[in-house]
Order: sequence, then C-alpha cells, then structure tokens
Amino acid sequence: MSKVSYYTAEGLKKLREELNHLKDVERPLASQAIAEARDKGDLSENAEYDAAKEAQGMLEMKIARLEETLSGARIIDESQLDVSKVLVLSKVRIKNLSNNMEMNYTLVAESEADLKTGKISVTSPIGKGLLGKAIGEIAEVTVPNGTLKFEILSIER
Repeated sequence: MSKVSYYTAEGLKKLREELNHLKDVERPLASQAIAEARDKGDLSENAEYDAAKEAQGMLEMKIARLEETLSGARIIDESQLDVSKVLVLSKVRIKNLSNNMEMNYTLVAESEADLKTGKISVTSPIGKGLLGKAIGEIAEVTVPNGTLKFEILSIER
C-alpha cells in the first residue's frame, strides 16, 4: 500500500516529468549500453556488461519508487485551506526575534522544498514550528544549536 503524500500542482508535474524522462530517455540508454557491452564478447568476464546491468537495475528501482510515490500523490486544494493559520502552501513573513531579521517562506511538502526559492518543508524544524500558528503568535523552534523564536508577521495563500 502506498503512502499518501500531498503536492502542489507544480510539484506533481515535476515528478511526472522526471518519471517520463527516466522511462523515455534513461531506460533506452541503459538498454543500449547493455547491448553494446554484450557485443564485446564473453559475458562471464565482461565488467562493462555487469556495470551496465547494475546501472539498469538501479534505474528500474528509481522508476518503481517514483511510480509508487505518484500512485499515492494528491494535489492540495488551495481554496480549502484556512488562511488564518500557517498550513502547507502558506506564504509566511516571519521575524527572528533574536536579530530582528525578516524572512519570507512558503511551506511545502518535503519533496518540493528548495531553500534557494524560499520553499521550506513542513517537516523541517522551522516548518514544524510555524504550522498552526496565527499572525502575531510566536513560534519557538528547536534547532541543533538552540532555540529560535519567530513572530508571525503575515500569512498568505
């Protein structure tokens, strides 16, 4: 039984594109590499053939994992989300109370997290600390080197 996981439409599209690339581009390349190695002679002592078969096995495992993930994937209906609290897909502006620095983040599923674009996972320490908080509330977040306090300044969808 596959695990249900939630994605934005954009995140789900990326997963599908990755799966299609693996099946349509990488899989034929792996088969071609095996065929070329097989043509080089005795398979019992052909390291190139063994490596190509192993690479194909790893590729098939990756495809199977992605297919399983996609079978349990659900798109988050943003119109049904409560805008008064921080939830998945919330765009939050927070202030670190120790240095008064303001930051903007969007909380997303773990697989869509990308700090460079301001997307943090709801399973990250900061994401967990912000979930369920309302504007004006203080989120205490335990991180490896201590505890941080953030004030929720705004929440958007």
